[in-house]
Amino acid sequence: MPISEVQLNAFRAQWMSELKPSSGATGTSDRLLRAKSLKKTQEMVREEKATELFLRAVQEEQDGAVYEAIKFYRMAMQLVPDIEFKINYSRPSDTDRGGGKYMEDDDVDGEIEDLLSYFEQQLTLESSYPKICIPELDMTRTHISALPQEILMYIFRWVVSSDLDMRALEQLSLVCRGFYICARDPEIWHLACVRVWGRNCTKVVPFKSWREMFLRRPRVRFDGVYISKTSYIRQGEESLDGFYRAWHHVEYYRYLRFFPDGHVIMLTTPEDPLAVIPLLRTKNIRMDSALLGHFRLSQETDNQTKVFAVVCKKKEEKASEFQRNRFCRRNPPPEAEHSFHVGLHLTSGGRQSFSKLVWIHHSCHITYKLTGETVVTAFDLDGMYTPFVFARVKSYTAFSDQPL
Repeated sequence: MPISEVQLNAFRAQWMSELKPSSGATGTSDRLLRAKSLKKTQEMVREEKATELFLRAVQEEQDGAVYEAIKFYRMAMQLVPDIEFKINYSRPSDTDRGGGKYMEDDDVDGEIEDLLSYFEQQLTLESSYPKICIPELDMTRTHISALPQEILMYIFRWVVSSDLDMRALEQLSLVCRGFYICARDPEIWHLACVRVWGRNCTKVVPFKSWREMFLRRPRVRFDGVYISKTSYIRQGEESLDGFYRAWHHVEYYRYLRFFPDGHVIMLTTPEDPLAVIPLLRTKNIRMDSALLGHFRLSQETDNQTKVFAVVCKKKEEKASEFQRNRFCRRNPPPEAEHSFHVGLHLTSGGRQSFSKLVWIHHSCHITYKLTGETVVTAFDLDGMYTPFVFARVKSYTAFSDQPL
């Protein structure tokens, strides 16, 4: 579009007025002062961040993590090349301020919070009407950034789903800055905490956020199955000629599958996990040996988290068994209900959190319907009760049936 003569004259007049020493020079000087002040503030923030990264690198190097130390050194020097000569080394380190490893974890969370604030500030500065995201390429169809934030958050709740797939939410946050901000929404993480610990979960303390509570507070995991493998050698019968005696290698598995609504499936079978795991995706399992029930988490005074479950066979299987024995001439056994009570101690094993369940109790309760009497038989927890180890199953969270 060509520039008109009027616009050109106006530009010349404004330019000449700015060159002449007049009252307008005051406004120009004010703008220069503000620009210098902003630049100085940015330099201070950059130097403070570089100092934090450099001290973190020093701590990593002292702990023997050379690779991590080099990474933080490089990040600090990219911000301020001569940061090494600007640091006051008399400043106490994180471990001296009390906390050790816990304070180091707090620093990581602080960086995440800074990153969240930084993204929010960037989106605000870029436009007076900030959008969640901006399309990278020109599109003829409607981009997801055109959706209201309420609808976008509802989509995020579908991503998490009723199975509490928070891993998918974390992966979604890597798409862009706007998705990162939405994935840190406190309401989503609060709903997830309520699903795990019940409606009494109303206070975030002692944690800093609902997300930190979900990630750090002990809980059972729903995106996979806990497996216990037991094997032993059993002596067989002697041969007819008495020359030799066979030995049998017995091997079987126990499976525990937890669901966010409080249900649990317990299964004992010699079948390989590759054949059993797909059958445990939903609560509608079609195996005669499967036990269904409920579980609850218990936080003990000794700061140990325990899982208590009560499981039994499905009622329709009992009814079908009664139909098979209805026309039998022998006297039927007295009707009784069998339930199994299980107690487990929740711990962390290896790199995964809350990935190990150790047996602390196992008993069988038989209740006779005719008399109401209950007989309890407790099992000895010997070497046959090996701990459960968690295995994540991607197919369990591949589809969403309901939103969070």
